[in-house]
Amino acid sequence: MKCFRSIISFFLICTLFFGCSAENDTIIENETPVVISKTYRYLALGDSYTIGQSVCETCRFPIQLKIKLKQSLSASDNILTDIIAQTGWTTTNLKNAIASQNPVNNYDLITLLIGVNNQYQNKPFNLYEQEFPELVNIAIEKAKGNKDNVIVVSIPDYAYTPFGNGNATISSQIDTYNNFAENYCIQNNITFVNITDITREGLAQPTLVANDGLHPSDLAYSRFVERIFPKAKVVLGL
Repeated sequence: MKCFRSIISFFLICTLFFGCSAENDTIIENETPVVISKTYRYLALGDSYTIGQSVCETCRFPIQLKIKLKQSLSASDNILTDIIAQTGWTTTNLKNAIASQNPVNNYDLITLLIGVNNQYQNKPFNLYEQEFPELVNIAIEKAKGNKDNVIVVSIPDYAYTPFGNGNATISSQIDTYNNFAENYCIQNNITFVNITDITREGLAQPTLVANDGLHPSDLAYSRFVERIFPKAKVVLGL
């Protein structure tokens, strides 16, 4: 009798501690892994060079950049792209448009390319000196308050187009604007990407100029993107 009780006790211990029942040996197979998708938000601020005057909608540099960035994402991820830009806009016009549209403050990436119309419309240079920093600060605010999410792009040089006809004064003034913008970005640790030299090949390489004889072509924008893309990847942590 004592021996029988010992056997029963052993069996109970086995059941409790080693899971001897068939129920506890059940194996769950073919579980579907949960895929967590991520959506990035990109805002492009500027003028005709951002809206892509005289090129197709997917040819403008912000959309080319979006397409290239998506190639570095998983299939379930996405990039939502907003553009606040219009041909002819000065820094003042862009400031007013942002204030009017009041975009959200949670963008993961923002590009800013502005100033050519200040030069073209002969606005006082000190207006750019005042409003360019203001626009950078607005961009930072919209980029979750993180200046590392902002990329400033240099102003193209339209002197190297049939419209500009090699006008050296235009080039000199564009340099003045770009030098100010670049120095400001250096002093404030803002990413600055120079694409002006690409546009200065426009007279020698007509394919870099759109059919209107003034703005960059889709090919020129693709070369802009080659330079912006590595910086944008870092911003998005790709």
